[in-house]
Amino acid sequence: MALDGAFLYAVRNELLPLIGGRVEKIHQPSREEVIISVRTRSGSKKLYISANAGSARVHITENSVDNPQTPPMFCMLLRKRLGSGKLIDIRQDGLERILFLDFECVNELGDVVTVTLACEIMGRCSNLVIICDGKVVDSIKRVDEDMSRERLVLPGMKYTMPPRDDRLNFLTADEDAIRERLGSTEPKELSKALIRMFEGISPILAREWAFFAGRGAHIDSDTINNDQIDRLIFAVKRTREQLINGSCCFSVVSDKEGQLKDFSFIRLSQFGTLMYTKELTSASELLDYFYSERDRAARTKQRANDLFKLLMNLTDRTARRIAAQREELAACAGKEHSKLCGDLISANMYRISKGDSAAIVENFYDESCPQVTIPLDVRKTPSQNAQHYYNEYKKSVTAEEKLAVQIQKGEEELQYLESVFDSLTRAASENDIIQLRLELREQGYVKYAGGKAKPPKALPPVEYRSSDGFTILVGRNNRQNDQLSLKFAEKTDIWLHTQLITGSHVLILTDGAEPTDKTIEEAAVIAAVNSSGRNSGLVPVDYCLAKYVKKPAGAKPGKVIFTNYKTAFVKPDAELEQSLRV
Repeated sequence: MALDGAFLYAVRNELLPLIGGRVEKIHQPSREEVIISVRTRSGSKKLYISANAGSARVHITENSVDNPQTPPMFCMLLRKRLGSGKLIDIRQDGLERILFLDFECVNELGDVVTVTLACEIMGRCSNLVIICDGKVVDSIKRVDEDMSRERLVLPGMKYTMPPRDDRLNFLTADEDAIRERLGSTEPKELSKALIRMFEGISPILAREWAFFAGRGAHIDSDTINNDQIDRLIFAVKRTREQLINGSCCFSVVSDKEGQLKDFSFIRLSQFGTLMYTKELTSASELLDYFYSERDRAARTKQRANDLFKLLMNLTDRTARRIAAQREELAACAGKEHSKLCGDLISANMYRISKGDSAAIVENFYDESCPQVTIPLDVRKTPSQNAQHYYNEYKKSVTAEEKLAVQIQKGEEELQYLESVFDSLTRAASENDIIQLRLELREQGYVKYAGGKAKPPKALPPVEYRSSDGFTILVGRNNRQNDQLSLKFAEKTDIWLHTQLITGSHVLILTDGAEPTDKTIEEAAVIAAVNSSGRNSGLVPVDYCLAKYVKKPAGAKPGKVIFTNYKTAFVKPDAELEQSLRV
């Protein structure tokens, strides 16, 4: 992630108005995160600090977080040391990834002392350290000799800065220093060389500078020419001005599946059309949005993990059952031979005796009357052998009829499970997961665990607006697909679904008007994106009037049949789908 020293510099500038405010409340929602409420003249602000290895950060937050009933010991220590303290300064040493928050507090003896809170935002080495008189009072993560030999963070020890390399601060380095350092770097890809040159810059910022310098072409530090160096220095100076003047463009990039990938304080051009970019107004708003969305997606995936395992097991079990039934059905193909053997034995009963192991007879059903050898059971009479073959024939006929029905039901069940799995992969909230869990419970796949709590109300269908102003609705799960297609839809609305591919039902609300070809095409793209074929190159989408959509008797949720349809072939476009979403 790109919470580097330069981004932290932008965060510090946003936190400066907190200076002069007093500590109002301190909470510790989890083991590695702290929230400090600071009361200022403009109102109370919540300062969020996290030392989590995967999401270390410090910023102002607007989100509400549940707190434990009993505060942890570190939270109690913070309240004791910082309670009602006044924030007097926020410091950053160059572009180091550490913010020092200085508080003016009163100790147990009534003396005024300065207590510093060191917010170390350094990946897996992130920490939150309380410092007084240059010594460590305590930290949210204690670092002993088993964890690090270079730098110990333990109560009573002198606080020392982390090891620091000799790198340039691009906020203060002049052009000559940049040129000199660039000429002395080891030959390597330019963005990697820039990371070694400058302190406090992340890979995404280094790649953006290199992208601008080379106009998108690959550059190595030992092959860079003068024109590219000039463009590089221009990019560095422009970034410097944006940081110092507070004119940053806070950007978040996500892939075409909507997964958040990275962020920066400048506008990003290196990804082209491969990523989507969302711009926010401040560093705190960006960090709040990025990590809350990412954590929400992670929590959603974690809470759906049991359903993923259940569906995978059910799908595998159903597929194996269908394969076994197909093998059994293939074995029934010899039923006509069993009937033939029974007929030939019955017609040649006078030529066969009990104890014969085989009967050599003529096949009078064939014009050439060839001789055939029929195996016999020596323990049975000729009549009993004939009856045995007739019984085999009857059993095969009965098995064939039942197996055909069972295989059809198994295939429908497999298709249903795949549709639920597809909906689960696109679940965007906990509510979506709960609705899918309820659907599986109704179908008998999930047992009711008890409890009196009512399930939350289902969210409405996902709404889109076409370029021509038509409303397009998409079902979130199979139950909602049925409601949308069979109850909510008017006869003149247009219904769409991917051909032979699991996906959501899509409905164009026409209000009696004739939808344009562009609207139908956009709705088909939406249907393709909201299906298991969203990563395919070309997806066929069937569409028809909603009055031609029917549900077979006894069919599972989401299963419908339709007639009088046409097919559109479209390319899934997640960017278009996102732009049309209401």
